[in-house]
Amino acid sequence: MITYDRLFIAGSWTDPSDGELLEIRSPHDGTVIGRAAQALPADVDRAVAAARAAFDAGVWQGTAPAERIAVLREFNALREAGAERIAALISAENGSAKWFTLAGQPGLTRQANAYLKAAEEFGWEETVEPSDPASPVRSVVRREAVGVVAAVIPWNSPFSSATAKIIPALLAGNSVVLKVSPENSLSMGLLAELLERAGLPEGVISVLPADRETSEYLVSHPGVDKIAFTGSTRAGRRIASIAGEQLKRVSLELGGKSAALVLPDADVAEAVQGLKFSSLLNNGESCIAQTRILVPRSRHDEIVGALKELVESLKVGDPEEPDTFIGPMIRRDQQQRVRDYIALGIEEGARLVTGGPQVPEGLEAGNYVTPTVFADVDNSMRIAQEEIFGPVLVVIAYDDEDDAVRIANDSEYGLSGGVWSSDEAHALAVARRIRTGTVTVNGASVGFDGPFGGFKASGIGREYGAAGLSQYIEYKTITV
Repeated sequence: MITYDRLFIAGSWTDPSDGELLEIRSPHDGTVIGRAAQALPADVDRAVAAARAAFDAGVWQGTAPAERIAVLREFNALREAGAERIAALISAENGSAKWFTLAGQPGLTRQANAYLKAAEEFGWEETVEPSDPASPVRSVVRREAVGVVAAVIPWNSPFSSATAKIIPALLAGNSVVLKVSPENSLSMGLLAELLERAGLPEGVISVLPADRETSEYLVSHPGVDKIAFTGSTRAGRRIASIAGEQLKRVSLELGGKSAALVLPDADVAEAVQGLKFSSLLNNGESCIAQTRILVPRSRHDEIVGALKELVESLKVGDPEEPDTFIGPMIRRDQQQRVRDYIALGIEEGARLVTGGPQVPEGLEAGNYVTPTVFADVDNSMRIAQEEIFGPVLVVIAYDDEDDAVRIANDSEYGLSGGVWSSDEAHALAVARRIRTGTVTVNGASVGFDGPFGGFKASGIGREYGAAGLSQYIEYKTITV
């Protein structure tokens, strides 16, 4: 049993405005695994006021970039040392299989290192000579912190979502109020402990678990200069409207309904094995999951059969067991949402290849769903257009390459996607035609040095590397 009865505000553990603790329950069997204080608007006021005071006093943004880099490098080292504990807490809270939470730890290191490298190479201040030799004016261009950042993250991958925002925001010299989901109160409490140990000045960072109402209070707060959000497209639209009214800077990483395009020359066994991870990672509760499987009509039955065999081979169960591939959904309402979508797919006329809306036998105490594959899916069906956020795959046949690209792009989303082919050059050519922010070829993992983000309803702005760092700066020009 883990208890966080205080909130991490302005770099210190303080009593919350409401002493009632939220019970954190295991998605596997519903048992209570911890209790944690939750932030209310009064706690947000304290965190924002401290962040504003610290920023205006220059205690962090006034330091040299090298000093900020050193502190964040220390934080990254502390996080690496606690990797196993982090993975265990996320599995316990989220129901994410242990293989996934452990495999994600080196990715957190690569993510942080990419930001640190970008900060070392960033042109924090540079002199621009006039383009006209006759002009007497020189420009000194500075990249300065935006101010107070409200970073709001979802529950599905809490550590990676948190560090994707707080590391670049802090490297740029901002003060940050990180709002996390109540379900992640335990792992994010550990994150706060690591930030405390890293040596950030007072006032610069707060970590607040809170509900949606408190989250909206934070992003609407007049003391906030920039909003960085990851979550649903619906919530992103609401945040964008608030930012627009108040002229706040905003970046949004939103939903997805990504397509995996299997070209006719692809090795089916390799592609299906790769889709095991690209499509079903984190129990399917992933915005980048490639859940629309586009296959050539000539190989449709072959690929559907291979997907059926794969999905039926995956162990569903206790996320703590080493051979479990798919664990429970995080909450009962998310479990019901996924089951409702499976029932909808049957109603829409898609062919149920494997799975179904039933709860797996013997796992009724948890938030489990049966991994499901649909075939004979038309891309206009809701199960092909709407983000289900669970282990549900839809197979869509295409006639030729142009038809495949058309189907891949026929979505309101544009976050991720994949192309499978034995000809890498051809796969790259097809990837260039897909309107998404990230495309992987033959199952490559997402890189952290290049920008990550979405087209269309999948968001605004980018994360990772230099592009991600640039989301947290303002440009200032001084002419001489």
